[in-house]
Amino acid sequence: MNECLPPFTLIDPVIFQIGPFALRWYAVAYIAGLLLGWRYMVALSRRPKLYVPQGVPPRGTPFNVEDIDDLLLWVTIGVVGGGRLGYVLFYQIDAIWERPLWIVTGIVEGGMSFHGGLIGVALALFFVCRNRKLDLFRVGDAAAVVTPIGLFFGRIANFINGELWGRPTDVPWAMRFENDPLGACRHPSQLYEAALEGALIFAVINIATWKFRSLARPGMNAGLFLLIYGLSRALLETVREPDRHMPEALQGIVTMGMLLSIPMIIIGAWLIWRAWKKGPAPAPAVRETEKTEKA
Repeated sequence: MNECLPPFTLIDPVIFQIGPFALRWYAVAYIAGLLLGWRYMVALSRRPKLYVPQGVPPRGTPFNVEDIDDLLLWVTIGVVGGGRLGYVLFYQIDAIWERPLWIVTGIVEGGMSFHGGLIGVALALFFVCRNRKLDLFRVGDAAAVVTPIGLFFGRIANFINGELWGRPTDVPWAMRFENDPLGACRHPSQLYEAALEGALIFAVINIATWKFRSLARPGMNAGLFLLIYGLSRALLETVREPDRHMPEALQGIVTMGMLLSIPMIIIGAWLIWRAWKKGPAPAPAVRETEKTEKA
């Protein structure tokens, strides 16, 4: 057996348990990502200068605190519902007729799809923006600023759970995972994903936002997020354990994560091109709070 780091067991996946109720780091990661993202978007709603180029007088922001409060509820539903349904449809479709109850009850064990959650969030953004008469591109850009926070915490939770490990390898930092029936030395691909999908994207989009005023070009941040995530995920799929359910002819060539990332790369590149071609948008008008509107 090759030499590698032992299983990571310093942190128990279950924080505490009272009877049948168990609070897991996986759930805390989702909660922390949503709450921190919500507070960051509230902060963005109070920075009108970010939505205009340098030297242009700011007027207002494209959304207010009440808009973000409403958005939090629907994004939470989109993340959880879309993430779970996406996991079932993309990775465990047999469960629909073999164990339908597990689709709901098994969520406490993990089993969420980022791409499914992304679709759920996109739908939540669309319907909230339509209902509250918000600019979808501008709200989506602000959401792109905060989303990597949740991705980072989620991948760290995957690592603590000892799931979604990488392919066998002999790199010096290879490690074993307790849930791996082969006991092989593997890439800690969850940490790679936390670094690229979380920390890297957060850094790039926040530099673009605060230094280059990318929020003044609707669609730019959303495009950056989709493009960088798609490229990072496609690259990382080469060190993640391959999907076992892929058709035999495709195994070893392509993974579901790669296939689902292709549309992200295409749409992201198109959004960046569109935002650059159109140039900075006019400064958004002041959006009054609901309390002021009703006064």
